[in-house]
Amino acid sequence: MDNKNKLESIEPGTEEKMRIVAGWLQEKQGKGIVALNVEGICSITEGVVLATSGSVRHGQALADHVLDMCKQTGLRFSGMEGYKTGSWLLVDLNDVLVHIFQEESRQFYNLEGLWSEAPELELDLPADEEDDNDFGE
Repeated sequence: MDNKNKLESIEPGTEEKMRIVAGWLQEKQGKGIVALNVEGICSITEGVVLATSGSVRHGQALADHVLDMCKQTGLRFSGMEGYKTGSWLLVDLNDVLVHIFQEESRQFYNLEGLWSEAPELELDLPADEEDDNDFGE
């Protein structure tokens, strides 16, 4: 088996890749993580993972973590955009685009609204701490 076939054999499918990336973002306290299947809706990718960061530095750390984990696990990626300004970072994993936003930018660009007909992938991630309101129930 040549090296190209070895790489192809370990590359997960789009949905599995979105779940993996969502987990990595969750590990580093990314918030509001959503994965959308945009196959047939978007001409440049099959899946989109969205997350909100708490600050520019936090967004950069999330993007760095995703790329570091890609390198460790052998997931292929094409690059990253928006690192310097940090209000909207885009990490290109070929069939999956990872968007890391500051809260204002996420609301302004409203990618969930843009792809409203895209089915959301069930991620089974622990709820964001700020969403936990079951005190004493």
